[in-house]
Amino acid sequence: MWLLKLAWKNLWRNRSRTIVTQSAVFFAVLLSVTTNSLQDGVFDHFIRNMVSFYSGYIQVHKAGYWDQQILDNGFEQNTGVENTITRHPEVVSVASRIESYALASVEEITKGCMVVGVDPQGEKAITQLHAKVISGDYFELDDHRPVALLSEGLAKRLKLQVHDTIILISQGYHGAMAAGKYRVIGLVRFGSPELNEQLLYLPLSVAQEFFSAEYLVTSKVLSIRSDKKLERIAQEVQQAIGEGYEVMTWKEMMPEVDQHIKTDKGSMYIISGILYLLIGFGIFGTLLMLMAERKYELGMLIAIGMKKQKLVVVLLMESVLNVVVGCLAGMLGSVPVVWYLYVHPIRFGGELADVYSRFGFEPVFPASTDVWIFITQGIIVLIMGFVLSLYPMITIWRLDAVTAMKK
Repeated sequence: MWLLKLAWKNLWRNRSRTIVTQSAVFFAVLLSVTTNSLQDGVFDHFIRNMVSFYSGYIQVHKAGYWDQQILDNGFEQNTGVENTITRHPEVVSVASRIESYALASVEEITKGCMVVGVDPQGEKAITQLHAKVISGDYFELDDHRPVALLSEGLAKRLKLQVHDTIILISQGYHGAMAAGKYRVIGLVRFGSPELNEQLLYLPLSVAQEFFSAEYLVTSKVLSIRSDKKLERIAQEVQQAIGEGYEVMTWKEMMPEVDQHIKTDKGSMYIISGILYLLIGFGIFGTLLMLMAERKYELGMLIAIGMKKQKLVVVLLMESVLNVVVGCLAGMLGSVPVVWYLYVHPIRFGGELADVYSRFGFEPVFPASTDVWIFITQGIIVLIMGFVLSLYPMITIWRLDAVTAMKK
């Protein structure tokens, strides 16, 4: 205990030196937390944008539907299944869809499109479809009118405007003939060119009537509280609803996007490694300065009879106290910085902003407020500080008292 008291007194015997050492650790933690918070925030923002285009975080289908996406592989709109899904504490909302392809015709122009029957309220909550309307109106809450929302690209290909009429021809459930005439009430814009060229939305009941598939849906789209638990939630929902259904995450439905994110994260790990290297050199440089200043003092202590083992313990305690205080201060100091970047994300302009806007992304770099970022980065810098603290111990073991006290 007396060695700990001695280490604490030594720290504040030279306040400026202690403050410099702790400041090095403080800024290391601050820089590390802020960098990783921005990194995670950017990826979370990207994923949120991607899943809000169309897929949602999780979808439920009849088993085998994803391999053969036809109406015959749909399932009855069962309230029991939906209630089972919504009972999961991490599931926020569920939206039903019926999807199939059709020919859209306007006078002499005919184009293929994907017809998506949606629950207006559910789709509004999960994919923010209402926010993508650039012209006209969104569906009513419980819409049964023969009306349609067209993606902007499809409308241009068909030379359609709001309030025009479109004719759809397709094959319905069990081979039934499907045909209908619908009034365009609005145009929607997607960031994905693929979606923007082919999607046509109908109210769910209207689409079911068009396909002669009353009460049939092809998928249920789930909104969840946290994507950090994505795989676990999918597994638990699968267990709850049974083998007759398949539960797929956005990673399974869009593997190319998942691979792109993993590749980008790999490059960010390299940047993080370089950052930790710079942080390590910063802390080590401070320790070098500290040992150079205390060389005479340490040599004198050894000369008057203090054992090197006890001196090593004292210096180790000093280093540990410096690193712990610096890390705690850095973690606390990074909270307002990260919160500010979360509330006021970094915005960028120019051509890059135009590209982001065209793809439906807000041109911002938001920060993530995940508490584990603060904890993990604090622990990483703490471990680095402990490892670098071995340098003073090695120096003490090699120290010659007479040489150290020479001016």
